[in-house]
Amino acid sequence: MKTKKTVVWVLIAVALAVAFAGGIKLYHAWYDRKASNFTGTMDLYVYPWMDPETVKDSLLASGHVRKAGSLERVFKDVKTLKVGHYLIDSTCSSMYVGRMLHKGWQTPVNLTLSGAIRTPGVLARKVGAQMLADSADVAAFVFSADSLRPYGIDTPQLFTMVIPDTYQMLWTAPVREIFDRFVKERNAWWTEERIAAARKQGLTPAEVSVLASIVDGETRYVPEQPTIASVYLNRLRTGMKLQADPTIAFCFNYEPRRILRSHLEVDSPYNTYKYAGLPPGPISCPPKSCLEAVLNPDSHNYIFFCADPSFNGSHRFASSYSEHLENARAFQRALTERMRAAK
Repeated sequence: MKTKKTVVWVLIAVALAVAFAGGIKLYHAWYDRKASNFTGTMDLYVYPWMDPETVKDSLLASGHVRKAGSLERVFKDVKTLKVGHYLIDSTCSSMYVGRMLHKGWQTPVNLTLSGAIRTPGVLARKVGAQMLADSADVAAFVFSADSLRPYGIDTPQLFTMVIPDTYQMLWTAPVREIFDRFVKERNAWWTEERIAAARKQGLTPAEVSVLASIVDGETRYVPEQPTIASVYLNRLRTGMKLQADPTIAFCFNYEPRRILRSHLEVDSPYNTYKYAGLPPGPISCPPKSCLEAVLNPDSHNYIFFCADPSFNGSHRFASSYSEHLENARAFQRALTERMRAAK
């Protein structure tokens, strides 16, 4: 009798153990698939050299994982990962993250072009710093006539195809896809109304970019940009040389801190003191404010300007050369006094 009771209790214990184990397994299966296993939000970048184990360790080290065991169980079955940028937040289960990384369900990144972009090399570094594409590969692309030919341009016109802005795209986008996007957004920005505004100024969209880059080189003070744009448009209309210092700085790779008379002798199509009209291409990547300034310039008859002697970043404008000389002398006196005070 005792033996039968013992057997019964053993069977009950085994059944309970099996049920408990099954319950644990079911709970794990439910938790791994359905429950949120992450806190907060984090950006995960999976590079080509990373394997599942490396990524799993990175996630565990982030401090955002609720239950390490859940992630460990899921990653036992994750054999391959797709390179990319992934956003993980508090709605994600371990299984969802595993599938996301395996199938490549990427989250786009913001590629922001801002600040002074004066050379193709600077553009390449800005793109390379924010995307998986290496800056050297971007540089090779922008300096290659073969790469730019499908867009109908060569390197001197590079900045006519790029408008500084924030672009959402996949972090893994290849270089050509990145520039395809730049061109697509550039084309969208150039509406019929803006093309008509350019035509009203006697310019093509590409020429607007060239003149806007000169305005950008003269000032970052947005309220004055339409006034300066109008000065250069007035010079163009009267046949006067642009005589723009930023184009001289461009000839010397923006190295001179001040433009001297000796710099004005450089023989370059970008030397607007030697050659009339617009230079062959933009001398920088002009922001939208400068493009708009050229399309919608102020109405005035100024053809000269110089820095304001208050050194506040603004300028004084003049319609006659004699008035301009008076403004220039006032600035030179203020500059001399400032240099003397600094000694």
